[in-house]
Amino acid sequence: MDQKEKAIIFLYPVFKQMIWGGERLGTDWPYEIPGPGTGECWAVSAHPNGDCVVREGTYAGKTLSQLWEAEPALFGNFESDENSKPDRFPLLTKIIDAKNDLSIQVHPDDTYAKAHEKGSLGKTECWYILDCDSDATLVVGHNAKDKDELTAMIKEGRWSEFIREVPVKKGDFIQIDPGTVHAIKGGIMLLETQQNSDITYRVYDYDRLSDGKPRQLHVEQSIDVITVPAKSAAEAVKDAADLPKDKMNLLISCPYYKVWKLNVAEGISFAQEHPFLIMSVIAGEGQINGLPIHKGDHFILPCGYGKIALQGQMEIIAASI
Repeated sequence: MDQKEKAIIFLYPVFKQMIWGGERLGTDWPYEIPGPGTGECWAVSAHPNGDCVVREGTYAGKTLSQLWEAEPALFGNFESDENSKPDRFPLLTKIIDAKNDLSIQVHPDDTYAKAHEKGSLGKTECWYILDCDSDATLVVGHNAKDKDELTAMIKEGRWSEFIREVPVKKGDFIQIDPGTVHAIKGGIMLLETQQNSDITYRVYDYDRLSDGKPRQLHVEQSIDVITVPAKSAAEAVKDAADLPKDKMNLLISCPYYKVWKLNVAEGISFAQEHPFLIMSVIAGEGQINGLPIHKGDHFILPCGYGKIALQGQMEIIAASI
């Protein structure tokens, strides 16, 4: 692979207008959003519902899914074990601007999704809180002690009993495993790293109307996949705001991804030894190997890229498999 092929892959985001979305992706971030109610920035995505396009360089104009198929060496050396290669680009990075509360929801695991959602992947995801109100909370988990109580609470609409809210602040990190009841609340902006899946089961949507109609619920599927009992609230939230500077701070390592936080101050150098490395600049600005980068940039360092030198004053969330 010559140096031309090892170029950093910068991507154009895809934006989604949602019933609960706001305008901050266009005011607090350097994006041209499609209009009010823009709730999601799909920053690194090869999903059919939002396939990012390469911004510049050798592969400019190609979608990430096209690159995954045509140039597999960019994303990992799977030649020695073809069975280990994922059948699609495995991750999806989003920024979410919740002006209003998202629905109470849950995601299936791979086994359930494959059987019930036409071969889709399940959805494991994690959140890094970019900004929120001082009294912010998230829905993470529930209060049902067994499946019977869970079913009764949902079918009888006993939402105040069922839903468990936990306090959060800027810089918190939350892992959302399949089967976890969850909801992002209004006033929260976060970066999400997830499996490349768009499968969400809505348990409850506050009886809201979209185009004059209630949005579809997935009550039976939700009851099927919700984990009972839920993990304890103490396990749900991790403080990741003030981590050591100028190092890769591992936030999570699970079967689907690894996620790190970097607080660049004096500068950091390291070798890119992962199949690929997604990087999202969430604050500040600086350089990567002399190239200017700033808040709102998302890019992929391909397999075999070599040495990375980061300088400036910035915060980055990085992810790989």
